[in-house]
Amino acid sequence: MTKDVIALTPKMPDTWALLAGLYAGGPGLTVDTGDDGAVVQLCAADGRPLVSLEAPLLVQVPGEAERLLGDQVAPPGLPFWWTEARASTAAPEAEPLAGSVVGRLTMLLGGATWPPGAATTDVVPVAPRSEVSARPVSGGAHPTVDVLTDSTAVVMCDRPLVALTAWLSHILRAAVESRRALQIVTPPGVRLSLPLRTALTGAPNRWVVKDPDCGYYDGLSGAVLRWQDGTFAPARDASGGAVVAEAFGAAPASSERQLIVAFRTVHNADENLVLGRALEAAWGALTGAAPAGWGTAEPINLPWSTRQLTDLARDRAPEPTHFLAVGDPDRPALAGLRVTRAEGGVGADATLTLGYGADESVPLDAIEALATTLAGAHGLTDMFVSLRRGRRDLAVPAWFEAPPIPVSYTLGAQGVRAAGLAHARRPPLSLRPVQLGPDAAPSLHYVLGDGGDARTWASLEHLMTHLNPPPAP
Repeated sequence: MTKDVIALTPKMPDTWALLAGLYAGGPGLTVDTGDDGAVVQLCAADGRPLVSLEAPLLVQVPGEAERLLGDQVAPPGLPFWWTEARASTAAPEAEPLAGSVVGRLTMLLGGATWPPGAATTDVVPVAPRSEVSARPVSGGAHPTVDVLTDSTAVVMCDRPLVALTAWLSHILRAAVESRRALQIVTPPGVRLSLPLRTALTGAPNRWVVKDPDCGYYDGLSGAVLRWQDGTFAPARDASGGAVVAEAFGAAPASSERQLIVAFRTVHNADENLVLGRALEAAWGALTGAAPAGWGTAEPINLPWSTRQLTDLARDRAPEPTHFLAVGDPDRPALAGLRVTRAEGGVGADATLTLGYGADESVPLDAIEALATTLAGAHGLTDMFVSLRRGRRDLAVPAWFEAPPIPVSYTLGAQGVRAAGLAHARRPPLSLRPVQLGPDAAPSLHYVLGDGGDARTWASLEHLMTHLNPPPAP
């Protein structure tokens, strides 16, 4: 596994501090850059890549170090700088070299290192090799890709929580552009962050978990995997069916829950548009506070600002923009926000997920008021709320988690007009919607259940068929 070492420093790693770190292997090493200068790569004299050093990131959001690294490290006070070094598996010297690079940064700048004990200030000699055994990567590949084939980019990670970092986001984007899969290989016991799990949704992207019994399995589906023709693909039994790993079904019992609120809003594309306010309203309705921070990758590093978020979306237009948001550490909450052009303006698709412990109540009674707010002031198209059994900290384990169960569905005014108010108010179910907003432009809120009965999926299917009938042949 590629080893990651992270420096958390109260001061920015300047050029001199970085040079001191890069001299950890002595003067015989060479330096290269990648990802448009965002990655500095320390290489042996024969060209072997040893350590990749990411551009330092200023973290201004409370709780991000603890969320991503656990309680093994005490970060400096906010704000602090987050600098990652990744050691290649190509040489045994790479891991201690990464520790020395990061150790020299913290020696000069103060702060802490993750994992504890990894940092040193030793000079790590790199033995020359007569024959270079280069990693199978090609031109244009991100320097932290471990294996690159015609169909797949493989990244190996060994940390408690693998997150959607800037470098992983770049690899995923490059994989999509080159029509490759991204497959992340981890030891057992590792978890994914919710944003990374969302980004990996759908084959051929995979989370590949090492397992002592079956070799490898997909951490999201449980399918046993084999390395075949340059990619990890499902193993088949004698009848050609997929095989599920025993470890995937060994989920411990839990009473923790996750509330998932997914909604779409459409706004006029004018100079007065400020994005993120609908998400801010949802956060306030369900937690009593605004989001703590936002960003485009993890760690989520910027204090919450709808104006800055809007400015970035304007700069990237007409291309879509993906944002992440995080809440206060005491109330676990994460959201993804995708901004795109839409018919009639700018569309914003948000998914807010909140975690609750066994002794905490889920605020289902606040959903109708939230639907009223979004429909009346934020251009709500529709909203779907569901509840599931899942970790309070929102991390994704490599075992089976039951799918969420529907709680409610809200159809905005435009959808009600398209379906017809009389038709939309009378679905073929034993429920009647609550009308929200004025009679001239009403929205409809359908309560499906309390998130405890999976049969509400059938009710939701009947409702959606009623509201969106298939076209006539």
